[in-house]
Amino acid sequence: MSGTAQSPYALVIPSVGRPSLDRLLETVAALDTGAAHPGPVEIVVVDDRRETTAAGIRLAPLMPMVGGDPVRVVRGYGRGPAAARNRGWRAVDRAVDWIAFVDDDVELPTTWARDLAADLADCPPDVAASQGRITVPLPADRPSTDWERNTASLEEADWATADMAYRRSVLEEVGGLDERFPRAYREDADLALRVRLAGYRLVRGRRHILHPVRPADVWVSQRVQAGNADNALMRRLHGPHWRTQAQAPAGAFGWHVASTAAAVAAAIGAVGRVAGSRGAGRLAGAGALAWTALYGRFLGQRLAPGPRPGDPGFTAELRQMVLTSATIPPTAVWHRFRGWRQHQSTGSWPVRPRAVLFDRDGTLVHDVPYNGDPAQVDPVDGARDLVDRVRAAGLATAVITNQSGIARGLITRDQVDAVNERIDRLLGPFDSWQICPHGPAENCPCRKPRPGMVLAAAQALGVRPEECVVIGDIGADIEAAQAAGARSVLVPTRVTRAAEVADAPATAPDLATAVELVLDWSSGRQPEPTLTSTPTQDGEQSTT
Repeated sequence: MSGTAQSPYALVIPSVGRPSLDRLLETVAALDTGAAHPGPVEIVVVDDRRETTAAGIRLAPLMPMVGGDPVRVVRGYGRGPAAARNRGWRAVDRAVDWIAFVDDDVELPTTWARDLAADLADCPPDVAASQGRITVPLPADRPSTDWERNTASLEEADWATADMAYRRSVLEEVGGLDERFPRAYREDADLALRVRLAGYRLVRGRRHILHPVRPADVWVSQRVQAGNADNALMRRLHGPHWRTQAQAPAGAFGWHVASTAAAVAAAIGAVGRVAGSRGAGRLAGAGALAWTALYGRFLGQRLAPGPRPGDPGFTAELRQMVLTSATIPPTAVWHRFRGWRQHQSTGSWPVRPRAVLFDRDGTLVHDVPYNGDPAQVDPVDGARDLVDRVRAAGLATAVITNQSGIARGLITRDQVDAVNERIDRLLGPFDSWQICPHGPAENCPCRKPRPGMVLAAAQALGVRPEECVVIGDIGADIEAAQAAGARSVLVPTRVTRAAEVADAPATAPDLATAVELVLDWSSGRQPEPTLTSTPTQDGEQSTT
């Protein structure tokens, strides 16, 4: 069915907590809406910050408002905009036809809802997505800086999710965005390519948004070179001609390689000259001359369109260009090499699971707090048959379990090992056991909700983290999976908090349903996660 003026849509906004989110929501509240062009039926903000800082300080939750009313917030686990957008659209009611993605640093004109309704009404069944037009305001009193021009390039970008509406059914069909893209770079182009390969069209609409240039420091242009790793992933996924397919302009990577090679030659020659090697001086001189010429060319290209002497900000821009024109080429080359190494064996999205990592207490066996007695091990109903089904499907199995009772002095490591041996006899053998003996105050990297045990299990099983699925009964299990880049299924029990159920990307009412969902994923089917009505509580959890 083609779109109509009343095509319901949800607004999904991934955010890292920037102040610009409040400004965006102010413009959402000011939208001109009516019966023929209603506003979003649902607004979901995905909080993509990690829950704690590097020092372990818990961040205050986001509390966004639209017109004085609170906006629904779901956790994104700090894994980047691709994973956050997937988290957002999957949290939307399944009856909603369209998902409108906007970034948290844009502003919507009052006509946006009306124009979006018209754009969606113009979409026949073979159109999967409609892109808004982006306007980047630039200073009128001087030429634009390098960073401002970089931001302004969004105006010509194809399929940028700064304002992109997708049919939910198509997102389900292709598995959403590829979460292996960790930055706001190339993830939207990859999605567009996969949607086209599925037989759909993407179109540009008439609506538009404003994308102000956000503040940036002197090294921002060097940091964005990390996107070269994503270019390597695009080549791996879509072949050497991916730029043509994605309508992405060619970059300057070849020049960066030449500049980096010249610098390396100069350095090798200088070392050889000190060591007395014949011809080293000529190599050093030739390398230095070539590097100087390439550096001058790059610097000149970046300075020419920018502020002139006497313009506001000229001195700061000159300093930034002088510094970063020297560091960008080797940084770009390094990230491309890193991406090439990382993605040598990367396959298509969505990734099929190769391993299931089970939480122990409350998931495989009934929870006995700080249990050190093998006689008290009581598997949940059907656990043995279900774990055997996982093995029969060719998936590796592991157990990841917090055992802070060791740190608390309530049980010994030998007692924990005896309990685990009993579980292994009843339900195993499992291919790997990962145990965290630390207490909450120790801030160790292995204790769930941190990802250490998930990463260690993946390494022990010889799989990538994204090829793992964690099945657990509380939020810490799910957070550990998400932080590691693994999938997860929450199977709530009476100790699971209601907020944890709401935050979980996928839930199941029991272990059998969770295993069925994982087996569907491993066979290439992508069913919607099962919702659960399992009783939960908001009190203290008796987890170890």
